[in-house]
Amino acid sequence: MLNLAISDLLFISTLPFRADYYFRGSNWIFGDLTCRIMSYSLYVNMYTSIYFLTVLSVVRFLATAYPFRLLHVTSIRSAWILCGIIWLFIMASSVMLLKRGSEQKGNLIACLELDPQKRNKLLIMNHIALVVGFLVPFFTLSICYLLIIRVLSKVELPESSLQASHKKAVTTIIITLIIFLLCFLPYHSLRTLHLVTWNVNSCGDRLHKAVVITLALAAANSCLNPFLYYFAGENFKDKLRAVFRKDHLQKAKTERSFPICVWLKTETRV
Repeated sequence: MLNLAISDLLFISTLPFRADYYFRGSNWIFGDLTCRIMSYSLYVNMYTSIYFLTVLSVVRFLATAYPFRLLHVTSIRSAWILCGIIWLFIMASSVMLLKRGSEQKGNLIACLELDPQKRNKLLIMNHIALVVGFLVPFFTLSICYLLIIRVLSKVELPESSLQASHKKAVTTIIITLIIFLLCFLPYHSLRTLHLVTWNVNSCGDRLHKAVVITLALAAANSCLNPFLYYFAGENFKDKLRAVFRKDHLQKAKTERSFPICVWLKTETRV
């Protein structure tokens, strides 16, 4: 959760610079080095945020479905190692963004504008980012949360209050998936369309503006994460804890109460 909060905060911190750039009519005033750093930081922190959300979903699933196995393999040290690998992987794969800074174009200074001579390379980078940075995390996150719903559905809930808690927990999962999809799908789809049709039709400027708007939508995910994964997450965990505790008291089966305990201990390390 700490790493997710850091990546979200750093991602959002780059947006005022981007907003100023577009409000000035695509004119960068903060210098070449700042252009490189802001462009690099924007994408690094967006994709680290996506990966931490994905890892969190995997941890939640394992803690719910295989609590005893997870207990022996999780530790603060292993969690930090995994987070470090994610940071290094995203930072290393995005290093090419540091090579292109600001550029004088007439009376304006452009920052991170498309280079006609590198269109094919940009397309390759975009397709890799689309698959590795969005599609794989989204399907992983979806599968994990759907499996969590399946595990929860097997827990017997004799009381109406517990049934209500179960429904609210499932609703939280569904809302999380929908928000993830709504925030990141438009940006990745329009960015790909913009690069594929760049200089091919007359809609280039409109697509570029649409990409800018959807980038703000992607940033909205970082603003919503504190509510989904901390404030609502605490309520979500309380409801699940109540479900498993009640089932444990009625059936005297430790397996049903234990998963959520492991979940509470492990997910805060990501």
